Amino acid sequence: MVKRKVGALEKVDADLPNLQHKLRRDPTSYKDDFCKQYNQYATQREIFLQAPSSATDGGIVSFRDLIDFVSHVADCYPAITAKFPQELAEILTLHHTVLEAELREKIVGSLVLLRRKEIIDSSALLHTLFPILTTTPSKSLRTLVFQKILSDLRSSNAKTKNHRLNRTIQTVLYNLLTSDRSSPKGIWAVKFTRELWKRQIWTDSKAVEIMKEASLADNEKVITGGVRFFLGGDKEREELEDESSDEETAIDLGKLRHQAGINKKTGKKMKSLDKAVATVKKKERKKSQPHQLNFSALHLLHDPQGFAETLFSKHLQNSKSKLNLEQKLQVLQLVSRLVGLHKLTVISLYSYFIKYLTPRQPSVTSFLASLAQSTHSLVPPDVLEPLVQKIANEFVSEAAASEVASAGLNAIREICVRQPLAMNDTLLQDLVMYRKSKDKGVMMAAKGLLGLYREVGAELLKKRDRGKQAAMGLRSGDRKEKRFGEEEAGEIEGLELLEQWKAEERKKRREEKGLPAEGSDDQAAEEDEEDWGAWDVEEDESDDSGGWIDVESDADINISDDEDNKPPLKKPKLHDDPSITDGETKPVQSPQAAAEKKISTLATTRILTPADLAKLQELRIQANVSSLLKPSQKRRVEKENRHIDDPLTSVEIEGLASLSSRKTKEAKLAAAAAGKTDRNEHRSTQSIRQEKKIKEGKSTTNKEKARKKNFFMTLGKAKGKQKRSLVERGKVLKGHVERQKRGGKRGNKGT
Repeated sequence: MVKRKVGALEKVDADLPNLQHKLRRDPTSYKDDFCKQYNQYATQREIFLQAPSSATDGGIVSFRDLIDFVSHVADCYPAITAKFPQELAEILTLHHTVLEAELREKIVGSLVLLRRKEIIDSSALLHTLFPILTTTPSKSLRTLVFQKILSDLRSSNAKTKNHRLNRTIQTVLYNLLTSDRSSPKGIWAVKFTRELWKRQIWTDSKAVEIMKEASLADNEKVITGGVRFFLGGDKEREELEDESSDEETAIDLGKLRHQAGINKKTGKKMKSLDKAVATVKKKERKKSQPHQLNFSALHLLHDPQGFAETLFSKHLQNSKSKLNLEQKLQVLQLVSRLVGLHKLTVISLYSYFIKYLTPRQPSVTSFLASLAQSTHSLVPPDVLEPLVQKIANEFVSEAAASEVASAGLNAIREICVRQPLAMNDTLLQDLVMYRKSKDKGVMMAAKGLLGLYREVGAELLKKRDRGKQAAMGLRSGDRKEKRFGEEEAGEIEGLELLEQWKAEERKKRREEKGLPAEGSDDQAAEEDEEDWGAWDVEEDESDDSGGWIDVESDADINISDDEDNKPPLKKPKLHDDPSITDGETKPVQSPQAAAEKKISTLATTRILTPADLAKLQELRIQANVSSLLKPSQKRRVEKENRHIDDPLTSVEIEGLASLSSRKTKEAKLAAAAAGKTDRNEHRSTQSIRQEKKIKEGKSTTNKEKARKKNFFMTLGKAKGKQKRSLVERGKVLKGHVERQKRGGKRGNKGT
């Protein structure tokens, strides 16, 4: 059979990529060719729509190639292809269940391509793809559409936040959850919101409200997705941010410039240097931009009290709830986090725990952690006291196993850290006696409870158990019993250091100007007005400045004309020697009282600027403000604030139980083998070190290099030694003897 010859024009028509390249270069000249291909696409489309499910393979391939061709050059002929996006959307919407897989993916990709070319907007694309996501039975199409919608949302919010688009999508997702609470379609709202929250694209309260509705749904998967978002969504966001920061490798510009100055100068190397400089400048600009405040999802809830009560009554108290034990535990953890973080009052929650506080209960440590987490200082002690008594009776006894007793003591301690009034003296004295237990885990747990009440409630202990500091504090009256609902007054730590620094800087400025160190009120006010413009933090390129300069007068704005001048003159003296007074009739003030006076004066009569706060942080680091607190006060603050934002897990309740369990011989051998390096072959220590050096890119010694040197490279030196004269041999031998006497070339021999 004779092969038919194909003409040049037919080749051009058949080769769509080649025609596409020519159309992109010269759209006007090839307009007729495009119209011919577009008419062919229209014909293929009409044929396909007559029988979408029974189309031939050849027709599908041709139709798919034409769709790809038109979508790539549609921006060159916007008038001709005005209806093209709508036609693709209709085909996908009406026939996505019977379309061939590759053709279906090609239509979705073409719509996304038209969106990138800005032929259609994001709203049109999302209104086309989102209904398909929730209705199609094809798993591959759901995955593809989900990825395309997510990538479009990310690209739309890349440079600036597209608030209009975000509000539209959030409204669609919110309506998807609230329209039918028992439908599994709500899981897509959970997936979109969680992914965009992790990418820090959605960080507002609207996204939190979507996940709140998901947590209150009737479908088990949707409920679990919403609850897990509140329990771990912020952690995922922080981990992703840490990964992105780790990927940014530091560029040493000095090293690159040094290499460019020494090595041969080529255009490629200069371009790489310019690229590195641009990258460094981009990072510096990014650092100088204001940092986005990422609030936790639990802090953005509008009504945490109502949310906690609805969660508890709908999923935990309701006997018709379909959640299993693991899912109920997650809901319980979320309710306890809300109660503990926002200090809510849900009295029925604590009676719910009673039936689960037994060692035979599965996942009992998670119930104990949730109980401790839901405790705060505003919970009535008479509500918690039966729970503490139940834990002590069920877990802490001579007949209980050591792991059970240590977990019970840890749970009681975590509850009492948050509400010390939940304990009575009789029970406390019984629990403290377990510090003499032979088991290490129980002993340390009991000592932890004893140490806690030495700081927060020493009056409940016997005199012999109070300790020296607690006994002296009770005797002097410094330690008083804390009442229910009593809150300590807040203060700014280290504020007196900032005040002292300001006074010293004011004196230095006046001495430089030749004025007396202590000026009048009018002069101080003039200095304040001159420096009022330095509100923001100023930067300096020098390393000695620490990044903050000329901020000393920002906070010296006098509100009162009568009393502001006297305290700054006395405060430097109080810092130098608190016991020295201005007159003989005045009583001696303690350092604590002087500090309180300074704090109250500066905080109530000055405006602290961002520069002042930055300097305050620097002074805190220098003076180590935490060391100014008493050890007992410091430990108490740390224990109270330990789990304000971080959840309390069952691992911390089990804590010391690992010390109580006796390890078997196999477990001990496994632990010992875990600490050793992998030694598949027996080698010397020197060989292992040498291999480690080579992996790290370090060099070897000159002796090692000489030993491994190629033999033919040493022939010249050997021939030179043979040609030496007798005088030269004597000089070499004499030099060798002298070097040996002084310990080699480096003179390492000890004197």
